[in-house]
Amino acid sequence: MSQIGSTSKDTLKSQQGKRSLFTFATELCDNKGYFDESKYTRQEIEGTYKLYHELSGLLLDSPHVFNLEDLYKVRNDKDQILEKLNQEFSEKKKLIENLKVVNTPYWQNVKKQKYQELLNSYEKQRIQILAYSDPSVLLNSKISKNCIRFVNALNSDDRQMVEEWKKLRIEMSKRNGNPQNVIEEFEKHLNSPDKKDYAIIDLIVFGWGNCANDDIDRPQYDEKMNAEFNSLFIKIDSDCDGP
Repeated sequence: MSQIGSTSKDTLKSQQGKRSLFTFATELCDNKGYFDESKYTRQEIEGTYKLYHELSGLLLDSPHVFNLEDLYKVRNDKDQILEKLNQEFSEKKKLIENLKVVNTPYWQNVKKQKYQELLNSYEKQRIQILAYSDPSVLLNSKISKNCIRFVNALNSDDRQMVEEWKKLRIEMSKRNGNPQNVIEEFEKHLNSPDKKDYAIIDLIVFGWGNCANDDIDRPQYDEKMNAEFNSLFIKIDSDCDGP
């Protein structure tokens, strides 16, 4: 009898697994999560957290081009900027490829989506950097099939370019808190001797760039992901700032 009782107790203890602590930060909280080591390894929890939190933002840095000075700098430093982009891409690619995440369909799919996002973001940024000097590179880009209006405008005569540029500025003004300022700036740039470069900035950054960016599929960092991450833990104790 005592032998059976002992076995049952040991079995129950084994089923519960070893509870291990993982500390992690979220936007407003410092957290202590307790996970079952019989289900997940620490490396899997750490990798999943990296995917969930640390890789949730933009994966690659890119130069901001909002004025002529920015444009000329990117043109002049194009090779160095591309070299830096290539290096960062290689590092992030290796990081995601080697990331050990929890072996569930949900998290494996998030990892796959994040990897594809990296590939597409890299190609988009690489093409965009080149396009500031030579907009014709956009003609053969595979990632911006839905952005052809901007590609055509950037590779057309002045009349068509200005027509699409004006249309874009009107669209931008409707989403801006000071729409009149957006139109007045357009008219000022239109009458500038550098109007073509101003048009290139707007049509690439706010036209093609935003359009191509919207076409990149990304994992949804939403309440479902929060719930999926929290479900990896038996218990979470949180110390949060805020109201």
